[in-house]
Amino acid sequence: MDSMSPIERSLGQALRLAHAADGPPSLAAAMRYAVFPGGARIRPRLCLAVARACADDRPGLSAAMAVAIELMHCASLVHDDLPCFDDAPTRRGRASVHKAFGEPIAVLAGDALIVLAFQFLADAGRGAPARLPAMIGIVARAAGAPHGITAGQAWESEKDIALAAYQRAKTGALFAAATAGGACAAGHAERSWHPLGERIGEAYQIADDIRDVVSNERDLGKPVGRDASLGRPNAVASFGLRGAVARLEDLVASAIAAIPPCPGALELRAHITAEASRLLPRELARPAA
Repeated sequence: MDSMSPIERSLGQALRLAHAADGPPSLAAAMRYAVFPGGARIRPRLCLAVARACADDRPGLSAAMAVAIELMHCASLVHDDLPCFDDAPTRRGRASVHKAFGEPIAVLAGDALIVLAFQFLADAGRGAPARLPAMIGIVARAAGAPHGITAGQAWESEKDIALAAYQRAKTGALFAAATAGGACAAGHAERSWHPLGERIGEAYQIADDIRDVVSNERDLGKPVGRDASLGRPNAVASFGLRGAVARLEDLVASAIAAIPPCPGALELRAHITAEASRLLPRELARPAA
């Protein structure tokens, strides 16, 4: 099943909540610009894949969870690109939000996307009051401190940065929310699903570190070499290129091994394997055995 269309439709529904004839048009436009067109929607697709593997009985609720996670991700990109952080002029092959709309609107758009994530999830969860508190908690922990994406951004302002803690917060937190949130939306206990998301998240961060070193801006859709220029921790700098690739492959294998027992475990394994095959640039990827 192609999960992209349902995700895009649900994101559109969420963004319509932020638009009104008597509201500030620039803010609504900046929020939409930050979300559409999106990237690969990796996190919401993972969330829905986990929900399906858990015999999803409330697809509307799992879709709302997937949307909340993607809105958080989009908000983090808006803030990450700001002049006070990366000062990135481009994102996804076009002007970053603060370049297109100005810095004040970009700050507000990121903030509003965070609030919209909770609003959309809360509205969808009215018919599942027993599941909603845990789902809201999952998203809140993934967004805030001490281990969410806010903490991941804050690590970049510290003098001494622990690579593992930085990667778990900046990237792993939303992936863990995707796996735990998908399971929770389907009525399964969230705790056993965190390791899967954390390992996938670390693998994606290492892949991003590798692409920052070996890719170009045209292919990546954003500036490259930023980790080195900004003095940030990077898996390639820590492990070397071959070591980073080996670490990524080990993480993917351990993630697959961490899939908890569920009705759709085989399908979920296939989903993760297919996604992992696209992580590395072609020239670095090893052929499957």
